[in-house]
Amino acid sequence: MLGLSRSSLYYESGGEAAEDLRLMRRIDEQYTACPFYGSRRMTAWLVEQGEGVNRKRVQRLMRVMGLEAIYPKPRLSLAGKDHRIYPYLLRGVKVERKDHVWSTDITYVPMPSGFMYLAAVIDWFSRYVIGWRLSNTLDGSFCLELLEDALRAGKPEVFNTDQGVQFTAAAFTGRLESAGVAVSMDGRGRALDNVFVERLWRSVKYEDIYIRGYETVPELDRGLARYFDFYNHERPHQSLDYRTPAAVYRGTAARKD
Repeated sequence: MLGLSRSSLYYESGGEAAEDLRLMRRIDEQYTACPFYGSRRMTAWLVEQGEGVNRKRVQRLMRVMGLEAIYPKPRLSLAGKDHRIYPYLLRGVKVERKDHVWSTDITYVPMPSGFMYLAAVIDWFSRYVIGWRLSNTLDGSFCLELLEDALRAGKPEVFNTDQGVQFTAAAFTGRLESAGVAVSMDGRGRALDNVFVERLWRSVKYEDIYIRGYETVPELDRGLARYFDFYNHERPHQSLDYRTPAAVYRGTAARKD
């Protein structure tokens, strides 16, 4: 109604205290390195690092961040109770061509005075990032907007997600089905079903977000635009025989500029 982009504002639930934001950043960094850590292990690790925290506080902060102790992966997108859950279609499937499988996920992004959420769509074969979006909330509209952006760039045979409400919503799955795309969803608690997006989050955080320490959302937005351009066109991947995602996805040589 105000004509403001959801990526232009921080999400601050009741105004997280500066000390909590500092702890949330430490939790995010450790969880990115060790995605199997639940609140019990995370509390023990923080205490070993000299932080005066108890498990109840860590559990609360992990809930705010969208990290759930039961599952060995970030659960930023909570399951919808009345939405259809689609089967996981990729068990034992060998992905040998671009646009065979795309997937998406959401991750928490810490900032000095708040936090944001980042979603991306990635092609499994080439590791090419088809599109990405920032949001200050976890509502499903920004995921649907990201999907629309991605489908304008191409179309996969299979689209894989977790069972989050953003991705099980009829608007999201219906858009995929109307485009003739098969919908696949991770099994509950299976961290490796969407492993390529999990690896992407580790790369973007360790190679850009944690290093740059963006102060504002516009800085974060510009920085991520630079990083994803670098990731797609300049960063060689060992799993791709040291070619770039763009070279594999586009079938061209790596960009020289």
